Amino acid sequence: MTDTTITLNNGVQLPAVGLGVFQTPPAETATAVRDALSLGYRHVDTAAAYGNEREVGDAVRASGLARDDVVIETKLWISDYGYDAALHGFAKSAAKLGVDQIDLLLLHQPLPSRFDLTLDAYRALEQLLADGRVRAIGVSNFMPEHLSRLLAETTVVPAVNQIELHPYFQQKALQALHAEHGILTQAWSPIGGITSYRESARRSFDDPTLIEIGERHGRTPAQVMIGWHVQAGRSAIPKSTRKARIAENIDVLDLQLTAEEIAAIDALDTGVRGGPEPDSITLENYGRPIPEA
Repeated sequence: MTDTTITLNNGVQLPAVGLGVFQTPPAETATAVRDALSLGYRHVDTAAAYGNEREVGDAVRASGLARDDVVIETKLWISDYGYDAALHGFAKSAAKLGVDQIDLLLLHQPLPSRFDLTLDAYRALEQLLADGRVRAIGVSNFMPEHLSRLLAETTVVPAVNQIELHPYFQQKALQALHAEHGILTQAWSPIGGITSYRESARRSFDDPTLIEIGERHGRTPAQVMIGWHVQAGRSAIPKSTRKARIAENIDVLDLQLTAEEIAAIDALDTGVRGGPEPDSITLENYGRPIPEA
């Protein structure tokens, strides 16, 4: 396995493939993270809203790896937006993770109906960065209009925007905006898992193009998709609790797709989002308190 890292816009090094723990029950999270770290992962992505930050921290400590060797990424939920609330949200996450410094801290969603709170929360992230309590800051699920306003009204360009991105939903205009500003595109549902558990006309894992490319390289469709992200310079956050699948997902860093294969995958884009529309995220619909540490 080749170690592939990405340099963020502030110089922080981020492993290209990380383990995601979205919807992973706390009881299974520690095992999945421990397995991932034993298999060579050095990047774990969680969130306050996932309810499993504590188990992520426990597994990192139990791994025996030096703290500096593992990138821990987490996200503040919308209920903790606003300047002081975001500072407290950071404190809750850091305490649950059992760390003094978080490597990469994101705002989990834009809050279009209260963008003032979104901006104040991001300003709190800027202060945490200046204080050295986080190493890099960013956002998640921000669309071009959200990102453009954030860039106009704050100081630090986000290091990352984590978005839904897989062969069936590629958000190319948003990726171009990221490239223009030096923001890393980070993919959640990078292998289109959302097409399996949400109503969808087709599953990415069954796609004939991906199957054919995989057969050519002796790889699974999932490996082809992760390799497609890595080769494009994106960060990918696949999730699994099965050790064999966790191992498979990172065994892609030496995969070299041809220009024709990449073009064929690029052509699969349907423009259909699987997750919620970012503008539908409101405190009334999605706000819920994040427990104290």
